[in-house]
Formats: sequence, C-alpha cells, structure tokens
Amino acid sequence: MLYFLQQDGAAEAAQQAEPVVEEKTLSLFDLMLSGGLGGQIIIIILFVLLFAAVYIYFERLFAIKSASQVDKNFMLQIKDNVLNGNIESAKMRCAQSDSPVARLTEKGISRIGSPLEDINTAIENAGRLEVYKLEKNVSILATIAGAAPMIGFLGTVIGMVLAFHELATSSGQAQMGALAEGIYTAMTTTVAGLIVGIIAYIGYNHLVVKTDKVVHQMEATAVDFLDLLNEPA
Repeated sequence: MLYFLQQDGAAEAAQQAEPVVEEKTLSLFDLMLSGGLGGQIIIIILFVLLFAAVYIYFERLFAIKSASQVDKNFMLQIKDNVLNGNIESAKMRCAQSDSPVARLTEKGISRIGSPLEDINTAIENAGRLEVYKLEKNVSILATIAGAAPMIGFLGTVIGMVLAFHELATSSGQAQMGALAEGIYTAMTTTVAGLIVGIIAYIGYNHLVVKTDKVVHQMEATAVDFLDLLNEPA
C-alpha cells in the first residue's frame, strides 16, 4: 500500500514539474498592429490603395455596363429614318439613347452629305473619345496592381533590416523569439501587398474585357451605318 502511495506521489510531482505549454494565437489585426510604426504606415498605404482599387473597379463596371445597354431595334429605326429622309428624326432617336453607340451614330448622321471618307473619319474620332471615356481611371487600377506588391515587399525589407539591426546591436545576444517575431511581423506587409495587387489585377483585367465588348459593339454599329450609306437609293 505504501508503495502505491509513493508511486502516485511521484507521478503527481512529475506532472507538476512539467512546464505548461500555452498555445499562442494571434489574429491578423493584432499581427498588423504589432509591426511597428514603419509596418503600420505601409499597411495604411495598402488599405488606401485597396479602397481606391475597389472604388475604381465598381465605378467603371457600372459605367461600362450602362454604356453597353443598347436597344436591339436602334439600328433598324435609324435605318428606316435615314432611308426615308427623316434625318432630324434619326438625330432625335440618337439623342434619346445615352450610349456610345448612339453618339457615334449621331456623329455619322450629322455628316450625311459629306464624302464617305470624311464620315468614316468623324466616326473614328468620336469612337476614340468614347473609348477614352470608358477607360477613364482604369490605368490607375493597373498601377495599383503593380505597385501594391512592391510596397508590401518594401515593408518586409524594412522590417528585416530592423530585425538584423537589433541582432547586430545586441552583439548576437538577441533572443531568437523576439527576432522571429519581428521577421514574421515584417512578412505581413508582403502578404497584404500581394492581396491588394491580386484584387486590383483581377479587377483591371475584368474591366478590360468589358471595355473590349463595348468597343466591338461600337465598331459593328459603325460598319452597319457605313453600309447603310453605301446602299443604293
């Protein structure tokens, strides 16, 4: 009996002697805040770029979507008015539709009576202006897609320099825990930069595809209008 009591006491003493390992958890928000002043400035810049990228994406997306909405009977109505000599009615029909296709057609109608080459040139010039309007601020989205990862990597490099500077000034006696914490905290800026860059890159390419569809729509309308002028009376 005494032997079992001694064994139990030894087991309890061994359990008490074992260090208690606490699981450390760190949220993403806490990780960003623990990056020091330099890391926090980089994170703030990346958040501003993310807000700008999201705003530009949705603003351009709604604008392009609105520009792509054209009545299916639009060109049929224009054709009937032009063939019947109702030029003013055709212009009024174009004015009622607020779209690049309608503005290109109105520009061509206003040049009826001029040489066909002049009409084609006027439509092309108007088309360039419409494409410029559609691509407004899209280049900023492309810039954010390229700059955000580099800014994040800059924050990481700054964090690494500070971590190794601390190691150098402590004559190699810096605690590995503190050094590792500084390193993985610095890496958060790269993660944030990549996230912002990926979002901006995807948004930019999606807007480019949407814009190309509207441009093809304008080109098809211009071809239809020029074919209308070439039809025999």
